[in-house]
Amino acid sequence: MSDKPTNEDFLQQADPMRRELLAHCYRMTGSVHDAEDLVQETYLKAWRAYDGFEGRSSLRTWMYRIATTTCLTALESRGRRPLPSGLGAPSSEATAPLAQDNEVPWLEPVPDALAGVAGDDPATIVTARESIRLALVAALQHLPPRQRAVLILRDVLRWKAAEVAEAVGLSTAAVNSILQRARAQLSERSPSLDDPVEPLTDEQRALLDRYVAAFENYDVDDLVHLFTEDAIWEMPPFTGWYQGPRTIAELTRTQCPAERAGDLKLVPVAANGQPAFAVYFREDGGYRQFAIMVLTLSGGAVRHVGMFFEEGLFETFGLPTALTPQASAAK
Repeated sequence: MSDKPTNEDFLQQADPMRRELLAHCYRMTGSVHDAEDLVQETYLKAWRAYDGFEGRSSLRTWMYRIATTTCLTALESRGRRPLPSGLGAPSSEATAPLAQDNEVPWLEPVPDALAGVAGDDPATIVTARESIRLALVAALQHLPPRQRAVLILRDVLRWKAAEVAEAVGLSTAAVNSILQRARAQLSERSPSLDDPVEPLTDEQRALLDRYVAAFENYDVDDLVHLFTEDAIWEMPPFTGWYQGPRTIAELTRTQCPAERAGDLKLVPVAANGQPAFAVYFREDGGYRQFAIMVLTLSGGAVRHVGMFFEEGLFETFGLPTALTPQASAAK
């Protein structure tokens, strides 16, 4: 008997793949919002075409093929999504005027829950935390789209070269050649795909507690001791990026609107398989949404902070746009 889904059970079989497909589209595009749209388009295409599904591959493989070609088509008319440090300009002075560019399609963080890497979700088998790390997704954006697709299908999803060739419309030899180039380019920009994302140590948990306290208490002096010497801070849509603990501390003193203890509230969230916080700013007796902050740790220090000011991200993370005084006091 064929395993081919019928009109009645197609969505029942395909729906559990939604989060892992969203993670796939996110790796391809660097945008959680684009990924959500592309997953919807993938399901619509699959629904319309399921009569042509002959069961020669698994339904999951078939869905990934559709998602990949949907992403490639979309990327034909879209630019890559960088972080400020990926624009090619040197690091900025902390006291230099902030320059904002809302025309750049900036990289976005993705909530762990949407990407299927939260808790004990079975999709973690495919959607491992390693494969949605912020640094890795940022590095993927520097690859041409087809090269990006080949690398993801081969090294993240572990497809065979022949399967990838069929999915992207190339020969197996071309896939192997593209993969070699993609691996070489990626190694220059990002940790290896095979680098594990380990659970937080007690030392790192203590570091995060201290980090939150430093911001909420406006203890800028303590911030200097929490970063690695080569730490980077960047905050799209602002185009500057800042390197080194003292520069980051000076940036906080001179450019952050906070002026005193209690101006900021940090609420833990989970993004890109990394520690992250929703940052709220005190305003009109309560706290208003400010930014989503994603941290990369190295040992017992913070190596990178991406602070994302896109307002729509709070809704994406399922967060309130404001905290009431009662909620703020209870935190």
